[in-house]
Amino acid sequence: MTNLGLYLTKKSINKAEVARRTGISKSRLSQLSGNDSTKLRADELYLIALAIDVDPGELLKEVYKDLKLLKE
Repeated sequence: MTNLGLYLTKKSINKAEVARRTGISKSRLSQLSGNDSTKLRADELYLIALAIDVDPGELLKEVYKDLKLLKE
């Protein structure tokens, strides 16, 4: 499961409702939630954040929390 999928599960978010509110298909949301190789686009992240009533920056930090800068 992806960080997005874990976040949505942890918050008990109904993906069908998110799909309805955002226009993102249920199958695309399933890919974004379950397949690590699926790339989340910025517009999708923003729409999902709006649909679940969270700050887009919070969702961005949660989804990409594993990204770190390279050490010099």
